[in-house]
Amino acid sequence: MIWQTEQEQIRVAKSQELRELGVNPYPHFLKREMTIGEFKEKFAFVKELEGEEKRAETEVTICGRLKLKRVAGKSTFANVEDFSGNVQIYYSFGSIGEEDYTKFKKNLEVGDIVQITGYAFVTKTGEFSMHASKVVLASKAISPLPEKFHGLTDIEARYRQRYLDMIMDGSVREDFAKRSLIVRTIRRFFEERGFLEVETPMMHPVAGGANAKPFVTHHNALDVDRFLRIAPELYLKRLIVGGMDAVFEINRNFRNEGMDLTHNPEFTSIEFYWAWHDYFEAMDLTEELFAVLRERLGLGEKLEWDGVEVDFGKPFARVSYLDALVEIGGVAREVVGDKEAILAKLKADGFEANPNLDLGHLQSELFDNYVEKKLVDPTFITDFPVSISPLARRSDANAQVAERFELYVAGRELANAFNELNDPVDQYGRFKAQIDAKNAGDDEAHEMDEDYCTALGYAMPPTVGWGLGIDRLCMLLLNKRSIRDVILFPAMKPVAM
Repeated sequence: MIWQTEQEQIRVAKSQELRELGVNPYPHFLKREMTIGEFKEKFAFVKELEGEEKRAETEVTICGRLKLKRVAGKSTFANVEDFSGNVQIYYSFGSIGEEDYTKFKKNLEVGDIVQITGYAFVTKTGEFSMHASKVVLASKAISPLPEKFHGLTDIEARYRQRYLDMIMDGSVREDFAKRSLIVRTIRRFFEERGFLEVETPMMHPVAGGANAKPFVTHHNALDVDRFLRIAPELYLKRLIVGGMDAVFEINRNFRNEGMDLTHNPEFTSIEFYWAWHDYFEAMDLTEELFAVLRERLGLGEKLEWDGVEVDFGKPFARVSYLDALVEIGGVAREVVGDKEAILAKLKADGFEANPNLDLGHLQSELFDNYVEKKLVDPTFITDFPVSISPLARRSDANAQVAERFELYVAGRELANAFNELNDPVDQYGRFKAQIDAKNAGDDEAHEMDEDYCTALGYAMPPTVGWGLGIDRLCMLLLNKRSIRDVILFPAMKPVAM
């Protein structure tokens, strides 16, 4: 049995004692007439009544978890909480009857879920409460609630037992309600602009759509390995080839990589693909989305994220990748275009880099080490090196530059977008170059996907694609330092036995 502590054994015994007294500790078919929040709102007027007795005439039924219980002889004050709030409950020997009072005085405990019927009143000390005429045990808690849950030395217990985290801290429930609002707002935003929501496979024959290590599984019926998707991109662009001009998907991605404050092996993203539009229009759309989200959440122009103030009250900056290395990163322009000079600078500053990497990947090392953390206010970094953008269209003005942008806020990447490469021959060559990069030591290089190249062979119209990590977005909008604070059940290391 998993309930081994003395307190748990006592509660198990009380559950059995209730059964012997004719009380089912886990009844069904119980109804809630209104939430606690609705009860407090509907009967708030009793606080304004004149005279000594301030009470409502109507009885109603609420339900919630018992969070506090104070017994004083033949009367009891308790606190009951649901998702909408909490309220004090008063019941006595006289109000619910001798038999029920005797049963519940001993066997009703903090953590139990109850159904309460009664009327609103104001106590002599001026506290809005419910005077109960009936108390029903709805579900007996075998495990006692901790007294100071957030004071636990093992803070990871909050994430391992999210249900307990929510019971003890109502703000956690509120945060996830806000996350749901964020996702609904994003969905409505794109639907109102003519995008069609779609669903694409979670298991892929080729790990593609992004540079990342995949999770591998095996399909028994087909006797083939499959990869949990690292991104939906290549399937969504197949839909553009098929004639769907504006599509988006909100769903999970999986990457078999490390975990830290901003990374979880499974995460939620949104990607859209928009035919006959370009990455400049996608930047405009991104700014518009953030304005709508801030308005929907009631946020101002300046937000705080992990101790850093971010200003959303001005147009997002737009800086090219190479200019950012020089103007923001402080790297000399003559170094930026020279492999050996980059390697020398990185080594001199204590950073390691694989000397077999090409110029674009070495420039990426510069960006990661000298630029990224300095991008505090919303900034679009544009025109990336082609070699680190295997699915993006080359610039007509410079074949070494991809028509791509990433959005950075408070030193973190939030969104990635580019004009899609729709030249099938160029795409096939880029995939082959990725294989060379993998052989040179890039474990996250893109795999060859011949079927995708075949799809492009049927012609894809000019298209811009865009992806945004919803978990990191929620971190920003809810001011959370760890991604585990915005994922209901984040990945955790196994508990040592």
